[in-house]
Amino acid sequence: MLILLPPSEGKARPRHGKRLDLGTGPLVDARAEVLDALMALCRGPEADAVRTLGIGDGQVDEVRRNALLPELPTAPAERIYTGVLYDALGLTTLDASAHRRALSRVATVSSLYGVVRPGERIAPYRLGGGVSLPGLGGVAAHWRSHLDPVVRDLAGRGLVVDLRSSTYAAFWRPSPDLAHRVVTMRVLHEVNGRRHVVSHFNKATKGRLVRGLLQDGRDARTPTAFAGLLSDLGWRVETGRATRTGTQLDVVVREL
Repeated sequence: MLILLPPSEGKARPRHGKRLDLGTGPLVDARAEVLDALMALCRGPEADAVRTLGIGDGQVDEVRRNALLPELPTAPAERIYTGVLYDALGLTTLDASAHRRALSRVATVSSLYGVVRPGERIAPYRLGGGVSLPGLGGVAAHWRSHLDPVVRDLAGRGLVVDLRSSTYAAFWRPSPDLAHRVVTMRVLHEVNGRRHVVSHFNKATKGRLVRGLLQDGRDARTPTAFAGLLSDLGWRVETGRATRTGTQLDVVVREL
C-alpha cells in the first residue's frame, strides 16, 4: 500500500542538521531544475518573488530563505511538514512498528522535491503547487512529466491511497491501467441527516485515519478491501463508483 499525502504550507525550521542533498535517485535532475528556478527567482527582485509565489509582503523572509536553500539545515520530512493533517497523523509519535510502516507506505507530494518519504532529509521551502516559475513553468506540469514511473515503483503491485488535495492531484494522475487500484477520499460531515464537505477537519480526519491504518498494520490490495479495513477500524465508509482517477470513498463523520 502506498499512501500519498499533500504537503503542508507551514514547515518546521530545524536549527541544526546536514545541508541539502537532492539525492541520487530518479528525481534528482527534476529536483535540481525546480531548485535552480526557485533560487533564481528569490535571488532577484523581492517584489517579483513575493508576487510569483503568491505570498504577502510580510512573508518576505520566506523569499530570503528560498534563496539560501542549499545552505539551510535539513531534517527528516516527517519533522518538517506541520499543520492540521500532519499534527493529527503524528508520524514521530508512532510506536516502532507503526513508524516502520510509515517509512515504507507514506509519501508526500512536494512542489520542490516531487515525492518525499518521511525519513528523507529535506530543507523547508516555500513553493505552492499552483506556482509557475520563470524559466521552468508550472510546477504541476513539471512534475506531471516525471512522477509516473516513481509512483508506480513505490506502489509496486499494491493499492494507492490518494489523499492529496486537488492542487497536488495535478502533479500525478493514474493512467487507466492503474486506476483500478487507486482510491481517493472525501470527508463528509453529517448533521441532522444532511451532509457537507468539510475543509479544515477534512485534513484532521485524514491524518487520524492514516495513523489508525499504520497502527493497525493490515494491508489492502483492492478498493473494496480497503473500505472494509476502514470499517473494521470504526470509520463509516461508503464506496462510490470507479472512475478514471480511481474509486472514491466517502468517509462520513458525525463529530469533528
